[in-house]
Amino acid sequence: MSSLKFGTSGLRGLVADLVGWPSYAYAGAFFRSVGATSCASRTAVIGRDLRDSSADIAATVATAAAAAGFAAIDCGPLPTPALALEAIRRGACAVMVTGSHIPQDRNGLKFYRPDGEITKADEAAILAALGDVSAVGTMPAPVAATPDPDVVERYRRRYSAAFAPDILAGLRVAVYQQSSVARDLLADLLAGFGAEVTPIGRSDTFVPIDTEAHRPEDVTYIAETMASGAYDALVTTDGDADRPLVADAAGGILRGDVLGLITARYLGADAVVVPVTAGSAIERAGGFAQVLRTRVGSPFVIAGMEQAQRAGAKTVAGFEANGGFLLGSDVALGGSVLPALPTRDAMLPILATLAAARDAGLPLA
Repeated sequence: MSSLKFGTSGLRGLVADLVGWPSYAYAGAFFRSVGATSCASRTAVIGRDLRDSSADIAATVATAAAAAGFAAIDCGPLPTPALALEAIRRGACAVMVTGSHIPQDRNGLKFYRPDGEITKADEAAILAALGDVSAVGTMPAPVAATPDPDVVERYRRRYSAAFAPDILAGLRVAVYQQSSVARDLLADLLAGFGAEVTPIGRSDTFVPIDTEAHRPEDVTYIAETMASGAYDALVTTDGDADRPLVADAAGGILRGDVLGLITARYLGADAVVVPVTAGSAIERAGGFAQVLRTRVGSPFVIAGMEQAQRAGAKTVAGFEANGGFLLGSDVALGGSVLPALPTRDAMLPILATLAAARDAGLPLA
């Protein structure tokens, strides 16, 4: 029996069950169902993380896109939120090849409409179009996607254009690079905002960083790194950079929902949407006109954000216990505007948490 199934964030399973025909079949079902009804541009942007299997699966997705009549754009290795932002910009569908935080022997597909993540109803439509994936068909000859090397830079500009250039001045930050697809971008972005950045722990082997259920070896590595006293904070992300991890000067890892709370306050959100697994400190902290609880999974958080907006909330944000932050509204920051990005993002909570601590003159602990 195949291990492939939709969970709280896309399709996941063993690499052995995904490569080849299954990835072609699932991608094709997406393009024929959700893509056909939501993507007038008939364009698909495709990205991937740094797992060994991701490049080949991405090439298969590009072939499936072409077979369905879509122009495939290869965005290369990049954060999932960067791909989602590009899909919004182009009015395109998107497929991200990533297993997020799970081990190297597994991988997955995340699907996006031009307006953001697919819904549970969209998942049902994909499965209806899929049919019996165990009946292996014949794939057409590979069709290469057209490269676009500028997508990551457009994602970087989302933040460099919205925040003041000195918001992190004076902070000493260790960037645990490991195999995160954002490892270079994160270091460069923080340095661009004035932080003294030290990249550490780069790995050519995939490291399954889980920002919620921390591996003992990661906890130990972070504690030993911070014991030197050389850094005010350590930051990193999971494999596809939609979940952040932030540790304080003593090596203590901040809870993901605490990062979300800090970020929502920093942005001046009046309504926040969180799953039932997020801590009760969100209500106790006060400061929000509305706190809405949902089932676990970003599709439910997004539906909750849309509900809050219909109810009249002006600035709506969502976040999960893993730290992934979803921005449902445009936010004014001084004289600039940070546009909405209703998908999990690691960069925003890292920036906002560090900036909030610096503004307050307080340590992160």
